[in-house]
Amino acid sequence: MDNETKFMITCMLFAAICSSASSDEWKATVVKSIDALVTSCVVVPCSFSHTGGNLPSSRLRGIWHEKDGTKRNIYHEDPTLIMDSFKDRTKMLGELSQNNCTLEITDVKVHDNGPFCFRVELVRTENNDPTKDMFSFVEDCVELNMLTEPPKPAVIKLQTATKGEPYTVTCSVIHTCPTHVPKLTWNHDSAKVTVHHKDIKQGNWETQSILTFIPEEDDNREITCTAEFNGGLKSSFTFTLHVKRIENYNHIIIPAVVGIGTALLFGIPCILMEPYCRASKSRRNGKTLKVKFQKRPGSCSSQQLLQRGCPGEEVHGPLLGGGSSVLAAKRIAHLKSQQLPHNSSEPPTNL
Repeated sequence: MDNETKFMITCMLFAAICSSASSDEWKATVVKSIDALVTSCVVVPCSFSHTGGNLPSSRLRGIWHEKDGTKRNIYHEDPTLIMDSFKDRTKMLGELSQNNCTLEITDVKVHDNGPFCFRVELVRTENNDPTKDMFSFVEDCVELNMLTEPPKPAVIKLQTATKGEPYTVTCSVIHTCPTHVPKLTWNHDSAKVTVHHKDIKQGNWETQSILTFIPEEDDNREITCTAEFNGGLKSSFTFTLHVKRIENYNHIIIPAVVGIGTALLFGIPCILMEPYCRASKSRRNGKTLKVKFQKRPGSCSSQQLLQRGCPGEEVHGPLLGGGSSVLAAKRIAHLKSQQLPHNSSEPPTNL
C-alpha cells in the first residue's frame, strides 16, 4: 500500500470521527408518535442540544417544518413564513434558551398527521440574519395519530356500596393536550370531587376525577362520568350503583335472648325440683308406698315392726310421704289390721 492510499484512508477515518463528534453535539429528543384528537390540541414534547453553548433565546431561532420540505414550515417566529393551513394554530411552548423545543398545535385537523421535524438556527448578527450554524433534526421527527373519536373515560369503583358509608369512584381519561385539559363531570349532586393531572410520559397525560359521597338506601341509580375535550367532543361512562343495606339483626337477637332467659328462669328451678315433683305426684296417685327405716343397733327388723311391732321402738325416717315417728307408728298399725290371715284366699293388698 503506497503512501497516498494510506493518507486517503487516514483522512477518511478522521472525517468520520469528526462528523460523529459534530453530530453528537446536535441532538434532538422528540417522541416518534403521539395521539392527536381532531378539533382538540396536541402538545409535542421536544428537547435539543447544539454547538453554540448556553445562548439566550434572542440568539436562537426555532422552526418546525414538514419532513419532506424545510421550507414548509408549520411554525416560525415570522408568521408570514408559516403555511396557510397552520397559521394561528401552532405555538412554541418551550424556552429555546433552556433547550426546550416543545410544540403546541391547536384545532387539530385530519391532515395534521406529519411527520414534523424541528430545526434550530444560531443567530449571531444584530439584524437576526441566520448564520451557517443551523441543524434540522430530520432523523428525529414526530408523527401524529389522528383520532376522530374521543377516548372513553375509565372508571374504578367497588361493585357494591353500603348505605351510610363513604363510597369512592375514580374516573380518568388519557389525553395529549395538557394546555387545555379535558373537563370531567359527574351527574351526582352533593358530592365531594377532587381533580388531579398527571404526566405519564411520552406526551401522554392523565386527568383524574375522584368522586366521594355517602349513598342512601334508595340510591340505586345510574352514575355517569363525562369527559369534555378541548374543541367540544365528549365521551362518557355510565354504571348502575348498587347500595347494600346494613342488616339489623335485632328482630332475631332480642326474641332469642328473651326465649333463652325464660327457659333459664323457669327451667332450672323445675330441674332442681324434679324429684320433689315426682314424689308429690306419686302421693297423689297412691301408687307408691316407700318406707325407709333407720335401724339402731339391737332393735327389731322392719318386718317385725310391720307384723307385730316392737315394744319401745320408734320409726325414724319418712314413711308414706313423711311425718313424725308417732304418726308413722299409727299408720303401720292400721296396715297390720288390714293384713289378711295366712289361710285367706284373698291376695294381700299391694303396699
